Amino acid sequence: MTQFFIREIDHLNRNLLTLCGLVEENLNRAVKAIDTHDANLTKQVVEADKFIDESEVRIEEECQKILALHQPVANDLRFVVAVLKINNDLERIGDLATSIAQRVRLLGKDTPLPVPFDIHGMTARVQWMLRSAIDAFVREEVDLAKKVLLEDDKVDDIHREAFENVERRLRENHSQPNFESVIRWLSVSRCLERIADHTTNIAEDVIYMFSGEIVRHQHVEMGNPTSEKS
Repeated sequence: MTQFFIREIDHLNRNLLTLCGLVEENLNRAVKAIDTHDANLTKQVVEADKFIDESEVRIEEECQKILALHQPVANDLRFVVAVLKINNDLERIGDLATSIAQRVRLLGKDTPLPVPFDIHGMTARVQWMLRSAIDAFVREEVDLAKKVLLEDDKVDDIHREAFENVERRLRENHSQPNFESVIRWLSVSRCLERIADHTTNIAEDVIYMFSGEIVRHQHVEMGNPTSEKS
């Protein structure tokens, strides 16, 4: 292993960590905008996504360069492949945070109405999942990554509750006032649910990166990935 290769791997690692920070910060802005309907915050989220997209492209190019020039094997290959996948999921989370901000901007113009699901419980879980998946990567903690996977079903349950509440409201009142607002809130819920899915992907790749264990399509119990994921 040459010093040049070691430096390139280190540079790739640092760039991915920078992207992790950008994405987490932008998700936090989007979540804060949900509470405040702050138009300036939603604008910041949209603008920051451009930097996230640019970073994603640079990291992908770095990975391709390392694969082509150095042809890494074993742990180094596993690391580069995992970075490629995590990079893509981070970019998608950035896009979904932007989608949330765009819907919040529209909701700020609507007549206020009760949110049809546990928005604070959902955002808190999603933020914890992303922060913990990043921490698991930084600290090489496979057990923490597995804990992230266990939260995904809970986020799915809240999204299912949101969908059922909206469906019930529309069934009970076909002329539901603020119909568009209700649908926008459902869209916010869907974005959060998809962020949880992408964060789950990141946690799975962290597990693979540091243990070689493939846990995709499984429910991961603490140290015992046996049952099929529904």
